[in-house]
Amino acid sequence: MCTYAYVRVSTQAQPYESQEYEIRKWCEGKSLAIDRWVTESVSGTTSWEKRMLGKTIRKMKPGDLLVCSEISRLGRNMLMIMSILNVCSQRQLRIHTIKDNFDLSDNINSKIIAFAFALAAEIERNLISQRTREALAAKKTSGMQLGRPKGYSNKVRKVCDESPAIERLLASGATVASVAKRYKIHRNTLTRLRKMNYTLPPDDKMVVPIESVD
Repeated sequence: MCTYAYVRVSTQAQPYESQEYEIRKWCEGKSLAIDRWVTESVSGTTSWEKRMLGKTIRKMKPGDLLVCSEISRLGRNMLMIMSILNVCSQRQLRIHTIKDNFDLSDNINSKIIAFAFALAAEIERNLISQRTREALAAKKTSGMQLGRPKGYSNKVRKVCDESPAIERLLASGATVASVAKRYKIHRNTLTRLRKMNYTLPPDDKMVVPIESVD
């Protein structure tokens, strides 16, 4: 079984030393050798799966221990922390946070805590989804337009502005698909613009679809 020491600061201007000192002191008191240090400078609001923390957890094996100075080093909101603890519990990984004296290990108390965290996380996700739906419904009721703002995208306008260059490319043998890809619009949009001589009607009479690259 391996012991991983995890240190996180939000910016490179913040010192690592205090967290490292606390972890070293705690591990020495428990006669634990630190097998690997994981140190990163990243905001705690960044998804943990995209951080070095996520990579480390995916690499850890059942029984391995992750030590950090406090639970806030894992994440900056409870939903994220609960998600991490739930994943670690399912994978039979251990976590210890020094300042909080929180311990997630292979015992009944830890399993109960992990289950409670997982349940609370699921409830919170459902509440967020419900609040989002209610907010959208309220905006729709008030007459607010939802979705993409009406009007031509900057990409479509750029194509019209650069129509002479586009026609030269096509005349030299370039395909509509390759030119459309170059300007990051759908080839059907480019075809319609050419038929309209690159002249756009007012936004409220828009007939050219704003399509993504296929």
